[in-house]
Amino acid sequence: MVNGRRISSRNTFFLKRVLPVLMFGVLAFAVAAPLLLTRGRPGTVPWPALAAPLAMGVIFFLLFKRLVFDLADEVIDDGDALEVRFGEEIERVPLGEIINVSYSGISNPPRVTLTLRNAGRFGREVTFSPQQRFLSPLFRPNPLVRDLIERVDAARRR
Repeated sequence: MVNGRRISSRNTFFLKRVLPVLMFGVLAFAVAAPLLLTRGRPGTVPWPALAAPLAMGVIFFLLFKRLVFDLADEVIDDGDALEVRFGEEIERVPLGEIINVSYSGISNPPRVTLTLRNAGRFGREVTFSPQQRFLSPLFRPNPLVRDLIERVDAARRR
């Protein structure tokens, strides 16, 4: 990677790799515990006690898929371009190739979606969670995102 400035959140690894394992681990325990407690007694499987954790597992998976799993692992600002990394794959996106920058600060985690003029290695849209100040106001624009929007606009006009 280039020696630019990281603009994506450092929490992305935790959100994408650690939190799902913790959440689904707790749910697996919630399913296994009643099964282990009723082991050896036929006909006493507590199906209602299993329904809630299984339903929560489905809901968690859908939420993670919608809000977390599509986030880029790392985004580096390299002045006239952004370097986007998903796993080991890296793509350089010139600012002039970005046609829209949208920001959703109310979602958790906050999300920045870059719409590209032409689909790249990661598709036509690249989403990442920006660095955030601790307890930053909800309805105040993120200064990092505001700066990125201005620079993308200037690069498009050139």
